Amino acid sequence: MKIDRLIGILSVLLQEEKITAPELAERFEVSRRTINRDIEDLCQAGIPIQTTQGAGGGISIMEGYRMDRTILTSKDMQVILAGLRSLDSVSGSSYYGQLMEKIQSGSSDFVSGRDSILIDLSSWYKGTLAPKIEVIQDAIENRQLIRFHYFAPSGETKRKIEPYYIIYKWTSWYVYGWCLKRKDFRLFKLNRMDKVTRTEDTFICRNVPQPELSSEPRKPSNIVLKALFEEDTKWRLVEEFGPECYEVSEDGRLLLVENYYDMENMVMWLLTFGDKVEVLEPPEARNMLKSVAESMLEKYK
Repeated sequence: MKIDRLIGILSVLLQEEKITAPELAERFEVSRRTINRDIEDLCQAGIPIQTTQGAGGGISIMEGYRMDRTILTSKDMQVILAGLRSLDSVSGSSYYGQLMEKIQSGSSDFVSGRDSILIDLSSWYKGTLAPKIEVIQDAIENRQLIRFHYFAPSGETKRKIEPYYIIYKWTSWYVYGWCLKRKDFRLFKLNRMDKVTRTEDTFICRNVPQPELSSEPRKPSNIVLKALFEEDTKWRLVEEFGPECYEVSEDGRLLLVENYYDMENMVMWLLTFGDKVEVLEPPEARNMLKSVAESMLEKYK
């Protein structure tokens, strides 16, 4: 397509000091006359292109328009490419891949060495996440409302929101927007959303506050957990709380003391350790675990 060729020519001109029309014609597999017409179209679009005749002549972008690549170091470029690859890992289109090709094209002398940073933001749910992200991105760009079914601990609801941000945090993807049902800004987890579609309804952007992304809980941490974990669970404790989170007791088990603000979530987390943990405090957590264990025993006996 012509638009793709124009973008390609512009990309080449931004990366090379000078190139001839025959070289462009060979690269894009068109005639020299077609390249000349393309250059005229780029000039009409406001791109300051100049041509020089004779030996050493060619086509180039006027000095001052091109960003000096010496502003960016090789390390800077590696970080930029790593960021693009991370987005490409969850992309439902080829946009980020094409953008990487544009940046890398003609830059082999500038981007030295092998990739040092590899980021994969995909998950087991990539097949369902990518289409949702693409729909939401398009809706944000076109200022269109989206509707979806949402599954939360409180139950299933139908929502319609003004989408403003797509957020990746702690292995999960979210969309942040104004919820027409709650009349407030809300954060929705993409894995809990179903039947995500754009509507024909558009909206005027509000004064959007920054999403609250702090890892600190909003509620006071007034529940103190004291529990003994088997030694072979150490890797999980270190992964979630750090290497200084526990003390080794006399019997070799690991004593963890942590503050929580939600009893139910804490108990659900403890259950993932099976019989590898013994809760000492609080007594309410011991009783809840006992009740769950008795219920499970009743089902499986």
